[in-house]
Amino acid sequence: MLKRFDGLSDLEFKPVGIDAKLRNYQLEGFNWLKKLSYLGFGGILADEMGLGKTLQVISLLASESAAKKELTSLIITPASLIYNWQEEFQKFAPELPLAVVAGTKKERRDVLTASQLKGKILITSYDLLKRDIDLYKPIKFDYEILDEAQYIKNHTTVVAKAVKIIDSQQRFALTGTPIENKLSELWSIFDYLMPGFLYTYKEFKTDFEAPIVKDNDQEVQTRLATMVAPFILRRLKKEVLMDLPAKVEKVSYAEFDKKQRDLYNAQVLKLRQMVTDQDDAEFKKNKFELLAELTKLRQICCDPNLLYTNYNGESAKTLVFLDLLKVNLENGHKVLVFSQFTSLLALLEQALTKEKITYYKIMGQTPKQKRLELVDRFNNDQTQVFLISLKAGGTGLNLVGADVVIHYDPWWNQAAQNQATDRAHRIDQETVYNLISKGTIEEKILEMQKNKQQLADNILGSDQVNSSNLSKEDLLGLL
Repeated sequence: MLKRFDGLSDLEFKPVGIDAKLRNYQLEGFNWLKKLSYLGFGGILADEMGLGKTLQVISLLASESAAKKELTSLIITPASLIYNWQEEFQKFAPELPLAVVAGTKKERRDVLTASQLKGKILITSYDLLKRDIDLYKPIKFDYEILDEAQYIKNHTTVVAKAVKIIDSQQRFALTGTPIENKLSELWSIFDYLMPGFLYTYKEFKTDFEAPIVKDNDQEVQTRLATMVAPFILRRLKKEVLMDLPAKVEKVSYAEFDKKQRDLYNAQVLKLRQMVTDQDDAEFKKNKFELLAELTKLRQICCDPNLLYTNYNGESAKTLVFLDLLKVNLENGHKVLVFSQFTSLLALLEQALTKEKITYYKIMGQTPKQKRLELVDRFNNDQTQVFLISLKAGGTGLNLVGADVVIHYDPWWNQAAQNQATDRAHRIDQETVYNLISKGTIEEKILEMQKNKQQLADNILGSDQVNSSNLSKEDLLGLL
């Protein structure tokens, strides 16, 4: 096996069908994936978070699609990253045919039972795959890719069993943490990649796990490391740091279920009617009332519980937030979470407590001395998350202990949002996530931010987006 792999060491593949210039280490990763594919082996791309594992995989699929027409692939990812994958494909390989398997059960069934599935790249989440597994069974895939593969670290779970049921010829796993707590986690990923390579779990436990964990047997540890080495590629940020941007910004999308969408649409209709029924003078006079209704629309995007005490449904964004947060915490990151709504932060506190995630919180009314104490603690202890309100966290906080920022809701003022982001400024890299509810006012705010920011970059001192200076046409455009 190793001889076959070594025989390709001098062979270098060139990316095709990709609209991006890969960094040197990404080219190395692309070639590694290509060589494993050529030999029919699976592998774990275990680069540290933020090194562009997604782009390396897209490069592989673009190259393979160019060589083999009608390549059918399945990408399984945390729910918070479905639309990130879609955007990355549209950005770097727009010619590749994509199908996102999300939304309602009927919408997912329509995609999976379509007659023209062959040749497409399907993107879905672990949870949806689990629910739809029977619809996947008749489909044959050339490639199956697991993103954040630590989701199958427990081989006894329904999700771990589901990904292994898929009829796929070639399998890869992406994760910055192939082993978090137990050696069995590595076995589970390899059982997905190449079933039997690390034997049955009972044999693995007897031959490897027990001697290594209980007896610290170095010889057995070396044997295991030698076996898996050709099939794991891991690079750390510090190894390629000079080749990295200082800050990476991403958008993570949440998609409403029917209950939340109905609430949102009802509020849109109400606000649109209020605006259209008023002439310009009335609009100006009643603007404060209209902006209050606009705020309600944004609160529904965050969590309907902010408005409706009797709401018993889910919040799409909260689910995506927790999903995204767990991925980052599992990769060893400390996270700042910003929101304009203090009532929203209170709901997040409940969610974090339920998930046993440690956190601090700063609000507008938090005394200055208390703020400094909490900041100092966060920068030096093991607390994982810092919840911060817009009014409290924009200035004067030096939260260098964090390297990930999550903006739970988009802010009107891009400059204020950037100022908050800079609380986590570090010498190395930071990642900034903007959580956006798909098909809502939040997407429009994000677009307005980009347009205004571009203008501000071109003409120093340009006005930032602000709800108070929205015209009647602007407000209707947001709806």
